[in-house]
Amino acid sequence: MHRPVITRSRPVGPVVGCLLLVAALSVGTYPAAAQDDRPVDEPRPAAAATGSAPKVADGGIDRAFKRVNDALSSVIFFNVGGIPLVVLWLALASIWFTWQMRFINIRGFRHAVLVTMGRYDDPEHEGEVSHFQALSAALSGTLGLGNIAGVAIAIATGGPGATFWMIFAGLVGMSAKFTECTLGQKYRRFRPDGLVMGGAMYYLSDGLGQFGLPRLGKALAVLFCVMCIGGSLGGGNAFQVNQALNGIRESVPYLDEDHAWIFGLVMAVLVGLVILGGIKRIGATAEKVVPFMCAIYIAACLYVLFAKLGELPAAFSRIFVEAFSPKAVFGGMIGVFVTGFKRAAFSNEAGTGSAAIAHSAARTPYPVREGIVALLEPFIDTVVVCTMTALVIVVSGAHENPAYEQLIRNEQGSALTSRALAETLPWFTGVLGFCVFLFAYATLISWYYYGERCWCYLFGDRSSIAFKLLFLTFTFLGAIVSATNVLIFGDLMILGMAFPNVVGVTLLSREVKRDLDDYWTRYKNGEFEVKR
Repeated sequence: MHRPVITRSRPVGPVVGCLLLVAALSVGTYPAAAQDDRPVDEPRPAAAATGSAPKVADGGIDRAFKRVNDALSSVIFFNVGGIPLVVLWLALASIWFTWQMRFINIRGFRHAVLVTMGRYDDPEHEGEVSHFQALSAALSGTLGLGNIAGVAIAIATGGPGATFWMIFAGLVGMSAKFTECTLGQKYRRFRPDGLVMGGAMYYLSDGLGQFGLPRLGKALAVLFCVMCIGGSLGGGNAFQVNQALNGIRESVPYLDEDHAWIFGLVMAVLVGLVILGGIKRIGATAEKVVPFMCAIYIAACLYVLFAKLGELPAAFSRIFVEAFSPKAVFGGMIGVFVTGFKRAAFSNEAGTGSAAIAHSAARTPYPVREGIVALLEPFIDTVVVCTMTALVIVVSGAHENPAYEQLIRNEQGSALTSRALAETLPWFTGVLGFCVFLFAYATLISWYYYGERCWCYLFGDRSSIAFKLLFLTFTFLGAIVSATNVLIFGDLMILGMAFPNVVGVTLLSREVKRDLDDYWTRYKNGEFEVKR
């Protein structure tokens, strides 16, 4: 089997490195801009400087995020028939991959579960982590505050109908996740010390190079890395810390705007303790944290839903009817579709290429096998966990409660979900605060790995320490910037990764289909040895 070995890292160049570093550091020094606090794509009120928003939200840091957001959103959220370009891009790609791979999201589901359970595991296979550890590491990157805070914000701004489109996006996103993670395995490289280097940047550069498009591949790989680094600092880091703080503040009032920095410092220290160990420590931590935090959160949601069982039929009716209502107060069917799909994409990241970095480290000789494992991510993340949150919000009516208007206006999603759960489980506020912390912490350690791999692709392994320091700095800053602008920045960076990634995955998807057909034939013929 072809086993590419890395002999040395090849950074893109000092000029690009300096530009990235200056851009990142300028977040704290960009001059203030006295202009409307709404980005180009949609109206969003600025977080209030008092109440739940940190005081420093009115400073240069927050205005810097806002200026960057407005510039990028004009491109990424370019309006195409009422639908932002990036949402249309991801929706069409996910639907196409579902059709091209002959609904692998459905027919491969049972096999995915069996592989994840270790039925085909062999410790002699090349790689760094097991299938379950790779899935846990990738899930810890997607099962973040987007499932708690992001969904609450989506329901509050897009109405219950957004839930339907989140579920739809999760189902078709399973095929997109399969395709990109298969490529991540296929084009991974091995360093002389045995460590794996893989992800979208490698199948973009190497895969398209073999396809006869080396320059395009390299350009897309660099663009992907820049976006991924931005996503790891924003949506995968600062946003998680910010929303976790808002959720924990419900049970720990001491962490008000005067003491928010304490939470940022604690998170930075705890994250630093794990990221020093690389993907093996991240995978080992994730396989323990992810099942635990999911079990607690899902159990609480199920309790609330059973307690309000009589209200579920009406909730499902609203979700379905308002998903297709042309007169919906949230912008009609297109507006609800956009809200739901965008929130699902931000949550499960299908089509963005991020999870391919984690799955490339799995021990397996068959890239398709790990791709099949990866398709479980959008199902768990969006179809299960996001739907649980959405149903709790809808049956509680929290998204329409005038008492929570301030939370909705300031987009404090974690606090809104906390209030919705507390209506049935008053004592659960403290437990949810702990869950929020675990969700954020798990996301931070995985997104560090994604960003660090892209950073090293651009600048070489020796520069890794610089990214560690930069990442931990943003972890601290996440506690002292407003949720609104951090959320927008995270949307832009993470969704922006889809542009270079989908281009490459689409061009390489035929070879994925050939590999899938070959693997599936052998699987159906019983050619694979069952280990346990």
